[in-house]
Amino acid sequence: MVKMVEMDARVTLFTQMEEKGGPVILINKFTVEPEDVVQLLEAWKFDAALLKQKPGFISTQLHRGIGGSCVFINYAVWESVELFKQAFKDPEFIASLAKYPSSASASPHLFRKVAVAGICGE
Repeated sequence: MVKMVEMDARVTLFTQMEEKGGPVILINKFTVEPEDVVQLLEAWKFDAALLKQKPGFISTQLHRGIGGSCVFINYAVWESVELFKQAFKDPEFIASLAKYPSSASASPHLFRKVAVAGICGE
């Protein structure tokens, strides 16, 4: 079972899920022991396929740290916080978390794009 670790101790994912609107970006940092990488990838693939079918899902991409790193970043786009929350609290999704290796931890957090004049737009 994956251990949940808050990315921001002051603003939890559950606090964020009380917000409204969208779109919203989920960034989820996973860490795992080297011997459990294959199991983590299999569990993530199962979850991604499940969540891809949920209303509001737009896209996802998994990244792995280079140089033998066992840190992974999942970047997923959702239409709204409300639809993400509905998918995240789905009993089938919750049950699927048991597929992750015991060495795995996950730090999910919701984000929105920020416009910085002359650098990046919303």
